[in-house]
Amino acid sequence: MATIPETLAHEAQKKRTLVEMNWDPITRIVGSLGIFTKIDFQNREVAECYSTSSIFRGYSVFMKGKDPRDAHFITSRICGICGDNHATCAVYAQNMAFGVRPPALAEWIINLGEAAEYMFDHNIFQDNLVGVDFCEQMVKETNPGVWDKAQSTPSPNADKHGYKTIADIMTALNPFTGTFYRETLAMSRLTREMFCLMEGRHVHPSTLYPGGVGTVATIQLFTDYLVRLMKYVEFMKKVVPLHDDLFDFFYEALPGYEKVGLRRTLLACWGSYNDPDYCDYQYKNMDAWGKKMFVTPGVVVDGKLVTNNLVDINRNIRILLGSSYYEDWQGKETFVKKDPLGNPIDQNHPWNQTTTPRPQKRDFNGNYTWVMSPRWYDERTGDHLALDTGGGPIARLWSTALSGLVDINYVKATGHSVKINLPKTALLPEVEFEWKIPQWSNTIERDRARTYFQAYAAATALHFVEKALAELHAGRTATWSEFKVPDDAIGCGFHEAVRGVLSHHVVIRDGKIANYHPYPPTPWNANPRDIYGTPGPYEDAVQNTPLFEENGPDKFKGIDIMRTVRSFDPCLPCGVHMYVGDGRTIEVQHSPMFGAAGNK
Repeated sequence: MATIPETLAHEAQKKRTLVEMNWDPITRIVGSLGIFTKIDFQNREVAECYSTSSIFRGYSVFMKGKDPRDAHFITSRICGICGDNHATCAVYAQNMAFGVRPPALAEWIINLGEAAEYMFDHNIFQDNLVGVDFCEQMVKETNPGVWDKAQSTPSPNADKHGYKTIADIMTALNPFTGTFYRETLAMSRLTREMFCLMEGRHVHPSTLYPGGVGTVATIQLFTDYLVRLMKYVEFMKKVVPLHDDLFDFFYEALPGYEKVGLRRTLLACWGSYNDPDYCDYQYKNMDAWGKKMFVTPGVVVDGKLVTNNLVDINRNIRILLGSSYYEDWQGKETFVKKDPLGNPIDQNHPWNQTTTPRPQKRDFNGNYTWVMSPRWYDERTGDHLALDTGGGPIARLWSTALSGLVDINYVKATGHSVKINLPKTALLPEVEFEWKIPQWSNTIERDRARTYFQAYAAATALHFVEKALAELHAGRTATWSEFKVPDDAIGCGFHEAVRGVLSHHVVIRDGKIANYHPYPPTPWNANPRDIYGTPGPYEDAVQNTPLFEENGPDKFKGIDIMRTVRSFDPCLPCGVHMYVGDGRTIEVQHSPMFGAAGNK
């Protein structure tokens, strides 16, 4: 017999009115991401959320049988945004499989290229795509009360960035007309040039290979990079305080806004920027050289560091089918039973995955997306954790801060924060920024971390330029090491794509690729409910999020939902693939969201 509280709860649930509202595709990103929700307007919250993607490409299928030396060229085409991240990670996996260690100068060049990519992509996404969600036009349309308050709220850091009020910042973010919006576009050109200096072209590097790079290293090369870098460093001295003012204002103007996009702190970082003094690409030493990365790998659960051991991170990755359109591979071939250290490798590990697509009708009570459900197995609890990357920067900074291992001229991890020192530039003095571990893993803090990581990337790039020049001055100018492709081998590469964790897993047999699986950040973030019913991070962050938008159902734009999804920096090509079948157009709809024409 039901108790009185149970009966009342049931009655309350029965009377709850839910309105279905969908955004498909989400604008200002690459790919076919759909967010399907049920909204409780009476209580101003999202009741249910489903993250979907409707395309399948199958890189893991057609990589089989290919020459392993081509892996980086092929996999860079997974994405037209962060293809160089894939190429770099593939090269890391190739280096391990081939048993080759590149010269130090080559590693510094790769690090400089990746630092430029972080600066470029975070810059353009934060201020030309995410920034639109916080601009004057958007705030006026969704929260006129907030706009009114912004007009009378002074900017605490106006002396640093030049905008007197919060409303001035919002106006400066207006697409194509805003002064700050246009300034960031110009800066993105500089950072793309920086990348091309190091790796030939963006976004598919032409001088990056297993064993090193083909870049001709000269004093002029690094000077040209440094000239552009110092302009970016000066720009960051304005950008960080500007975004702090904007994001802090939202907490002040909308009490409770910290709950928007809030989810349990389950963060993943696979590490970035190898140190050639320590990294030999041998699996047996991976824990040691992983901890020497200039972005420290780590799994953060409930705000605490569970591990920063890359071997543990690797062997506990599990790929679950969840609510996705694939056939199970249990009982099929096991490619790797044990890793090189003798640790057992699960059948659901990427080394053992077999991808067999099974197209079907979307069913939110069953299967509804092409994205699988990557999970990390927590040996302490036996849980399969739905880790997220938070868009990349919040996980990177959080893991690096807790580990406390990075300590170079320009950046230092303290155990509870990351200090970033930017030197004197043409117009501005030396500045120190400190990213402190926040109270929440939510929408605002994901966006704030992206700004701080731009400064972090610039600071680490200064270190890499100095190290590269030191190699040149010492006469160590080699940028490539010879190797032979083994008949049989396995390899894995761990890196941070712009949006977060990236790993490539390769199995070589008879000199050819027998199995290959890349796992970028989007599958970790955009995945559906898994076999245990656990929602994916987008779903979890949107579900139960409160709605502060002032519009009712008839004019609802879903700005709090859009800010939450875009705070993860979605980029669907990495997460899904393409399937072409028979179909027909049922209905054409135009998104009510501002910026529908501006895809990333």
